[in-house]
Amino acid sequence: MLAIFKSKPLLDEAQAQQLIALFGWAVEHFDVDFFLKHTRIVEPTVQDFPDQVSSVEQMAHTVFARVRDYAGLQHWPIALLPPQQMPMQQNFPSFTLSGGLRGEHVSVLQQPALPIALSYNPNQINQPQDMVASLAGSLAMILIHQVGKLPPGGQEHLPVAADVLAVFMGFGVMLSNSAYHFRGGCGSCYNAYANRQAALSEAETVFVHALVCYFKPQYQGAKHLKPHLKSLYKKAQKQLRGIIKSSPDPVLLALEERSRVALPG
Repeated sequence: MLAIFKSKPLLDEAQAQQLIALFGWAVEHFDVDFFLKHTRIVEPTVQDFPDQVSSVEQMAHTVFARVRDYAGLQHWPIALLPPQQMPMQQNFPSFTLSGGLRGEHVSVLQQPALPIALSYNPNQINQPQDMVASLAGSLAMILIHQVGKLPPGGQEHLPVAADVLAVFMGFGVMLSNSAYHFRGGCGSCYNAYANRQAALSEAETVFVHALVCYFKPQYQGAKHLKPHLKSLYKKAQKQLRGIIKSSPDPVLLALEERSRVALPG
């Protein structure tokens, strides 16, 4: 009789399980040790992005360097180029890593003739969270390509998988905050070209972010979310507690056990 007063979960069961499966794929293939020991929840603060910049290009390079390092890809052969210098086509270079997949101890055994070329959106100069999220998504795609493990659902799910992987790498705040843009208001304020192309909805991104933060309890995952997303985060937390408590998923169970003894992120 009191069921009408119970709040609905943030996502339906099928959505939640699909995202948990993608999270499990990220855990399995993209360096869970780095995730447990070194991944931080990156926040839009001067502590995480302290650099002073004076141009669009300088901003792009400093943001890229921070995002790359937080992702643990500081030694990968990746070069950031201005949009006008990006090649029309590029072949993904072949290279072999030593010392793991991500982190400061990783090295490239043989540098490719040309690095992986990556660019940025100059329109995002006034929307730095979109720039961070966009770069994180691009790095996630590079990771997927190098590792060569397609996500559950195959090739057609790559955009969604890249968003999940970017959140797994610690960029859930920025991806959540840039998943949707209000298109009303004054015309001079809105720039559609600056917006990130999100593969996940706000609710889905917040759900994955809350899942990552479940294993990073030292962080306040909702602290820097947009105000209207904080309630979604609380609903995601509640739904996830119920799922994880009763889940037979070996990946979640093993990760929960390991997270209890892992070093702080």
